[in-house]
Amino acid sequence: MQFKKSDLLHTLPTQFFASLVSKVAAIAAQGHDVINLGQGNPDLPTPDHIVKKLQTAAENPINHRYSPFRGISDLKEAACEYYKREFGVELDPNKEVAILFGGKAGLVEIPQCLLNPGDTVLVPDPGYPDYLSGVALAKGKIERMPLKEENDFLPDYRDLSRNALEQAKLLFLNYPNNPTGAIATKEFFEETVELAKKESICVVHDFAYGGIGFDGEKSVSFLQIDGAKEVGIEIYTLSKTYNMAGWRVGFAIGNESVIEAIELLQDHLYVSLFPAVQEAAAEALLASQESVEKLVKTYESRRNVFIEGLQSIGWDVKAPAGSFFAWLKVPKGYTSEEFSDYLLNHAHVAVAAGIGFGEFGEGYVRAGLLTTEERLLEAVRRIESLQMFS
Repeated sequence: MQFKKSDLLHTLPTQFFASLVSKVAAIAAQGHDVINLGQGNPDLPTPDHIVKKLQTAAENPINHRYSPFRGISDLKEAACEYYKREFGVELDPNKEVAILFGGKAGLVEIPQCLLNPGDTVLVPDPGYPDYLSGVALAKGKIERMPLKEENDFLPDYRDLSRNALEQAKLLFLNYPNNPTGAIATKEFFEETVELAKKESICVVHDFAYGGIGFDGEKSVSFLQIDGAKEVGIEIYTLSKTYNMAGWRVGFAIGNESVIEAIELLQDHLYVSLFPAVQEAAAEALLASQESVEKLVKTYESRRNVFIEGLQSIGWDVKAPAGSFFAWLKVPKGYTSEEFSDYLLNHAHVAVAAGIGFGEFGEGYVRAGLLTTEERLLEAVRRIESLQMFS
């Protein structure tokens, strides 16, 4: 017997990365060595001291029981201490922190917490595809905010219609940005706070790549801006900063009413994370950050090798300011998908087509700096052999 999916499931957007994975797998199945720069999966291991903390905590029988519904206080306090140390932001661990099953879970939950059917959400384009998933589940409406190179890939709020601003309940932002690698300024976030107050919009800043900034620049937290906690929250994940993608742990911080809404929804979905994972996450936030400094240097070195290599073969590309992605202009005569398919089929180099991140991603491809410098240089050599830029 076959049961039909609900109407709600049919409203979900197509999973763009599932298609990419299938294409890569098909080429690899033919025996080709594919250099996969198409996905955002960190390639380096979690630092040893975090793994050892998990091992020790997992041996403690108290952690074999259900976790407290809203997470252990040690992790919430660690998140607050981390933000005070790194960004000078003061937080109340009891009211302004919610533990998440990874950043993605929080991003998908937020629309369900705050929207009613038909409410409008302002979403960056290009942007992380799962913003759309949460809005679909909440039966909301999408209003896209173009991220254009001439505006440093920041949305220009003056381009939004009066109707969109009046109807908007949520505003998603993400800096350092996926997929463009752009960073935000304090001035831009100040403008955002002013807009949010004026229009009564809740800001959700996806700070997934907050630990990865280049050229000596430290990323700006949205919550560093005066008044930010009044109008929104920030979502932080340990996936990128600590190579803990598979651990599925993060947190939301900021506006008390939004945090309470997240906690309430999660009361009905989960009994929080495995406590040993929470203890290990607290260790990551509070222990020496030497591993983070080393990781950032690794990504910066990879960035320099890859971008300089592409420039040397005549490809007009710019270096990202943050994240572990490069946003590369497609040569004339190709769509982003045509070009990414061409690289995969003829150079066996996988990149993500910009159109997968939204209409304004057309004309670009995204490449992840998630392999060794040797493999990145090999990718450059393979692309050079196509003689597309000579």
